[in-house]
Amino acid sequence: MTTIPSAADFEICRQLLRAGSKSFYAASLLLPSELRAPVWALYAFCRVADDAVDGERDGLAAVTQLRRRLVAAYEGAPFDTAVDRAFSATIARHQLPFALPAALIEGFEWDVEGRIYETLSDTRAYGVRVAGTVGVMMSVLMGATEQEALARACDLGVAMQLTNIARDVGEDARLGRLYLPREWFAEEGIDPDAWLLSPVASPALVRMVKRLLDEAEILYRRAEQGIAFLPLGARPAIWSARYIYAEIGREIAQAGFDSVTRRAIVSHPRKAILLGKAMGAAAVTGTGDDVPSLAEAAFLVHAAARPRAPVRPRIEAVIDIFEKLERRDREMRDAARR
Repeated sequence: MTTIPSAADFEICRQLLRAGSKSFYAASLLLPSELRAPVWALYAFCRVADDAVDGERDGLAAVTQLRRRLVAAYEGAPFDTAVDRAFSATIARHQLPFALPAALIEGFEWDVEGRIYETLSDTRAYGVRVAGTVGVMMSVLMGATEQEALARACDLGVAMQLTNIARDVGEDARLGRLYLPREWFAEEGIDPDAWLLSPVASPALVRMVKRLLDEAEILYRRAEQGIAFLPLGARPAIWSARYIYAEIGREIAQAGFDSVTRRAIVSHPRKAILLGKAMGAAAVTGTGDDVPSLAEAAFLVHAAARPRAPVRPRIEAVIDIFEKLERRDREMRDAARR
């Protein structure tokens, strides 16, 4: 028997989002009312899952337990927590493919394992799992399941993660983590393992942080084309997330690309301006593009893609109406003759 969540369960998810990410929370309030609760549940599960792995001494055991929770949620018998109940209901309501949150958990597992990221492709593959998955799941919740929409949603998620990595270089280094491609360090003549022992904001590091933000900017611009696939009412929220996260990169640039001794923050007044900009951008429609998904994200797009029901062109619908009217008039004339 499927467990039915209560309104209180979704309220707990909302509070988790509000406390955990003010930027995403502000963006979620721009969503149509029917989408807010599913988005809160999605975020809450991702947040709780991340915390569950980070907060455990035995990370691999935590990942294993997290996979059990995910399977239980998909079986309609979630663990007895507000977040699991709300997420399980969201899975069922929106037919969220299992491969998407499973890939997210794989990204957490990479952190536990201390995975090494040699190339930009390796870093992107990590971003696909821990953030691209969220973008694709959001797209599914909004009913945009065409391949183009999903590819662009993943672009936006990865762009945000690359921005996160650029912002948190020093913080991650102090935890023994390095997400900047190691081959970039080699190109700069720096031993990455030695740098991890004593992270400093050198001119070489500045160049690498800028390089990563340049990659993120490419993806932000690609992602814009996908927003046109979303329902009109959902677009302001996604535009605001795009603008606010890209603004973090601009704050990093204004600080001289020093992400070791400081952490970039977007001020509340600036967020308010960007929210207004998002409202204006949402009204602009686009035609999409034929740029393929990131190679590292192809498996996600394939797992989630499903065509929408075909919509008959408006001219065909008009012709159909006239044919019906003509048929009715003919039947009335025939009846009058009799």
